[in-house]
Amino acid sequence: MGKMKNKLQLSLKNRLISSLNKGLEPVESSYKALGRVFNKMKKAAPLVYDEVEALVKSNVVSIDKRKKIFKKTYLAELGDTITSNLIRKIPSIDQRELKKIVSNRSSQTFIDMLAKGLSVSSFTEKEYTVLAKEKKFKRVLIANRGEIALRVIRACRELGIETVLVYSKPDKDTLAVKFADKACYIGPAVSYLDITKIISIAKKTKSDAIHPGYGFLAENAKFAKLCEKSKIKFIGPSSKTIDLLGDKIKAKKIVLKANVPVIAGTMKPLKNKKHAIKLANKIGFPVIIKAAAGGGGKGMRVIIKPEDLEKAYESAGAEAFLSFGDKTLYIEKYIEEPRHIEFQILADRYGNVVHLGERDCSVQRKHQKLVEESPSPALNDEVREKIGEVAIRAVSAANYEGAGTVEFLLDKNNNFYFIEINTRIQVEHGVTEMVTGVDLVKEQIKLAAGAKLAFNQDHIKLDGWAIECRINAEDPLNNFTPSIGTIINYLPPGGPGIRVNSICHQGYKVLPDYDSLLSLLICYGSDRQEAIARMKGALREYIIDGVKTTIPFHLAVLHDKNFVKGKVTTAFIEKNDILKSVNKYCEKRKELTNGQKRIIITTAVAKYMEKKGNYSNKPNPWVMAGRQELMENE
Repeated sequence: MGKMKNKLQLSLKNRLISSLNKGLEPVESSYKALGRVFNKMKKAAPLVYDEVEALVKSNVVSIDKRKKIFKKTYLAELGDTITSNLIRKIPSIDQRELKKIVSNRSSQTFIDMLAKGLSVSSFTEKEYTVLAKEKKFKRVLIANRGEIALRVIRACRELGIETVLVYSKPDKDTLAVKFADKACYIGPAVSYLDITKIISIAKKTKSDAIHPGYGFLAENAKFAKLCEKSKIKFIGPSSKTIDLLGDKIKAKKIVLKANVPVIAGTMKPLKNKKHAIKLANKIGFPVIIKAAAGGGGKGMRVIIKPEDLEKAYESAGAEAFLSFGDKTLYIEKYIEEPRHIEFQILADRYGNVVHLGERDCSVQRKHQKLVEESPSPALNDEVREKIGEVAIRAVSAANYEGAGTVEFLLDKNNNFYFIEINTRIQVEHGVTEMVTGVDLVKEQIKLAAGAKLAFNQDHIKLDGWAIECRINAEDPLNNFTPSIGTIINYLPPGGPGIRVNSICHQGYKVLPDYDSLLSLLICYGSDRQEAIARMKGALREYIIDGVKTTIPFHLAVLHDKNFVKGKVTTAFIEKNDILKSVNKYCEKRKELTNGQKRIIITTAVAKYMEKKGNYSNKPNPWVMAGRQELMENE
């Protein structure tokens, strides 16, 4: 096997040497001669040709007649630039080491580095931003909990940034508290919304920045503004941008000016029920009422018939006020059975914006996302490029900075319509990370510190396929009722392409105080079929005992023939009667015998006594009695 690998690498070296010699042949005569070389290069070394073309288009390499770039000396300079840009895209080559390698001709040849890079097949992270060392944050406060808090801690640790975590009474024993560099008690369960207390802790701990995660204060303009006044960097866009995009009506007006397609509907808030009925008749049923300050499906109602509108208006307003403290509503034409497509973007403070492809979030229940994947099985390259360009226009119009998401609805005819811009990291960001090789949380932190995007859109490529299942503590056989309890057995899945973002462990208490999300299970494959196969296997392996989970529901989704074919819309669950097939994927575990239960209890008592310092080498009477009784009964 080793000999064959060496032989392939040697063959690759020889071919590349031959191609590069042909492609980079010195040209001294004229532009026409250079054109002939580039034409040869296109046939002999398309990789090099594409790189040269991209460099010229992006103005990385400028053709300066005064320099006489076609003299041999300057051809060497051009060759160095091309080489360094090629190497940057090779897996396993560290960016910091790269600069030293390229500047030192004696350190290693381009071909050796290329062979080394191509021989490594493991996941390699790509950095899309550049940040000067002196600009890096020293300490970041995390104003969140659960899986996302742990996710931010890991990103900060890799960046060499200290973390401060605020935690509530119910969260005192969580993994995030354990792994943060410093944890500060903030109060009862609702304290994650206590803006004043969070800012006070940030000042006391001398934190440079605050990461809000998702949910809670992540899209709270008032909180972002208080951070700005306190000279603490809010890791996200400015308070002005959050305020602008947080109001869905204002956001629609902004993107319309940038020629972004939006769904027909109101540009002003609804005054009352009569106003809503009048506009609905004008737009035409079905319509959808939405909370102007909302998101996540809160304050949202679909109205099929005119007689249902009055009741829907009242319930949507009440839910919006309860969720956001603002009962302002607006109305739109309802697009029946669309796909929910969102584009991940990165934008720096210097006006540079790129998108990192799309996520398909169409598998939803009551407007709550349950399964996400990237790329979308519905988009071809042409449609992807078109929507991506529109997404960039939308965030550019809002002077956006940081990581964010532009959401669209895609109808059956590939017409797409803007929904909103989410000004935070998304729950489902992991699927984008898997197909792009970028750590979005690290990039988000670096952008907030003033990093500059180092790549343009032409450099962003999607590789493979990723699917995410949100594992919630809910009973899918009982209308997804939240399940409360203690996890008595926890074993996450493993293997190639499997990623688990979770706060769970044996003994973790699932309480009613917060969202029911337990874990994000993400599976990567070279194509969609492999990603689905890995996800099925991972779900079967995943053991979470002590509470009901949505694992059986996800298995039902992944085994559905229409999901496998990629025929998914926001009405997928209802249209395919997914809930009716959940029961057959509920694993029937064998109940413990009374004897086994006694052994567990007596062992637990023995361990407790040992912990209290009452341990001796003599056989423990509790354990002995339990074992004796078990043998007699058996």
